[in-house]
Amino acid sequence: MSKEWFENESFWKNYGPIMFDAAHWAEAPGIAEAIIKIAGLAKGSSLLDAGCGPGRVAVEFASRGIDVTGVDLIECELDAAKETADAEGVKLNLVKADLREFTTNKKFDIAVNLYNSFGYCDSIEDDMKIIRHIADAVKDGGWFVMECISRETAVKYFTEGEWFERAGMTVLTEFSVEGAWEGLRSKWILLGKDGGRIEHVFVQRLYSAIELKRMFLASGFSSAEIYGGFNFEPYNQHASTMVIVARK
Repeated sequence: MSKEWFENESFWKNYGPIMFDAAHWAEAPGIAEAIIKIAGLAKGSSLLDAGCGPGRVAVEFASRGIDVTGVDLIECELDAAKETADAEGVKLNLVKADLREFTTNKKFDIAVNLYNSFGYCDSIEDDMKIIRHIADAVKDGGWFVMECISRETAVKYFTEGEWFERAGMTVLTEFSVEGAWEGLRSKWILLGKDGGRIEHVFVQRLYSAIELKRMFLASGFSSAEIYGGFNFEPYNQHASTMVIVARK
């Protein structure tokens, strides 16, 4: 049987510093502040970071007095999140779990799923499970903020590949379209200076913004507004990303 997208631990351990470079870390304070403002969060508010990765934004929330629980399936990402939290002197409650199966008795003021962490399941039904579990984890009147590539932004920014040097490695990428823009296939090749080579291929399912909005509404959220970035600008031809702000 082939491995699922998250099971190549060696790739994710090396990929982290490549994807989350200094520029992406520098964006984290502004993202955290924007979400805190729109949801009216205060010290002591509870936040579920669903797919927390290396804790890039989770640590920013925690440093502002938010009670943060981070969930991720990749061990090295959770290790990196703990290291970052320890270095910043903040506490994260970190849980290793598959969001398709993750449930909790705790109800959060807000949940977030940021930086393209959605759409990697084998089926739409599994993607819906994730949204439903997140909805179940949010208090009535609580919030869910998702930032993700949409079908529209994937078309707008599509490239067949590139190569660059970062984090001491040469990185080659190859991208192709699955079906009728139903998914985006990504092949990453990481070449180390010692001659090492790591390859990984995964497919991200692409949803239009309105499709995701309907999925949110069908999963227990009472409203879902779509924006083109964290300045909450209109989601139109100028959108740099897709941000959905849902209320339960």
